Amino acid sequence: MADDQSAHPDVITAAAQGRLKSFIERIERLEEDKAAIAGDLKDVYAEAKGEGFDTKVMRKVVSLRKKDKQKLEEEETLLDLYLSAIGGL
Repeated sequence: MADDQSAHPDVITAAAQGRLKSFIERIERLEEDKAAIAGDLKDVYAEAKGEGFDTKVMRKVVSLRKKDKQKLEEEETLLDLYLSAIGGL
């Protein structure tokens, strides 16, 4: 004899409903936090731009600092190789 879940796959147990609700609420809180952080980042970049810094370059610096040093060196080596292969910029 089949249990209730296999007979009715569209039914979620009370425990599963609670867990699902918990996950959804956590995701919603994190999305709110993410939006707040994105706003904070925008403000910092705007402040830097107001003081004359190039924010595109700043974003590139932040991106490069996130990378592993060895991986960055490999990318730079490949970039140099590819540029020399096509005759430079």
